[in-house]
Amino acid sequence: MSDLTLDEYHYVMERARIIKRKFKEYQIYHPLIDRTLVMIFEKNSTRTRLSFEAGMHQLGGAAIYLNTRDSQLGRGEPVEDAGQVISRMCDIIMIRTFGQDIIERFAANSRVPVINGLTNEHHPCQVFADVFTFIEHRGALTGKSVAWVGDANNMLYSWLQAAQIFGFHLNISTPKSYEVDLSRIPKSQTNYTLFTNPSDACVGASLVTTDVWTSMGYEAENQARLTAFDGWIVDAAKMARAQPDALFMHCLPAHRGEEVSAEVIDGPQSVVWDEAENRLHIQKALLEYLVIGKVVSPD
Repeated sequence: MSDLTLDEYHYVMERARIIKRKFKEYQIYHPLIDRTLVMIFEKNSTRTRLSFEAGMHQLGGAAIYLNTRDSQLGRGEPVEDAGQVISRMCDIIMIRTFGQDIIERFAANSRVPVINGLTNEHHPCQVFADVFTFIEHRGALTGKSVAWVGDANNMLYSWLQAAQIFGFHLNISTPKSYEVDLSRIPKSQTNYTLFTNPSDACVGASLVTTDVWTSMGYEAENQARLTAFDGWIVDAAKMARAQPDALFMHCLPAHRGEEVSAEVIDGPQSVVWDEAENRLHIQKALLEYLVIGKVVSPD
């Protein structure tokens, strides 16, 4: 998230608003005609693939899916070489992989922009869509509190970066042995508070958000995590401690009865379906911006 400035985020969100309206009104909008997005997947996906692939088609361009199991990347080709070659054959690249170092090495050898579709360390497109969704429903996040209840995973670290950019406070509650790695947070960052009690983290929050307790790649730890995370479910009692008009978000897929109760995710404060849809609109605006720059056009 720290790769773009606040002004750039505001611009892309305004473009997302316009592009979303065009989509809802069935207006054809093809600014990326004859442009190509290459999507490289080392981790499986539903929402990331669909939102990027559909989004690029809706913008008039083409999207090519590459799975590392079916390409030379899965047969030992250096990431640096792949970056050099693939970037000469397309206009923009999205990568969903494991280590952050992989995408950074690829980007360092790419001629075109590279979007982080998810790594073990960060999930910026999802958090960007979440911020956009909150603004649609409640206005600016600046000066408000967001509660993160659950695992200290890639989503949380992108939320920490978003807090710096958008000027909100982040309340964090993670179980013992799954705490935040403080070495990954800039020493200058002070707009977050750690809570041992997840219910306390929700007090006064305008948004309560969580994720699965066992992220992709950590399945072997599932039983241990189920035990460690006992009590970290976002339920009606925790939501009751947030602001009366607080929203609930989850990046999905969700496990009802584990990290969130059915009463909350299917209840009136939940905006998870808007949140999921907004991946499409935010990423379309991001693709437009990264490929052709700022657009000067009437709303």
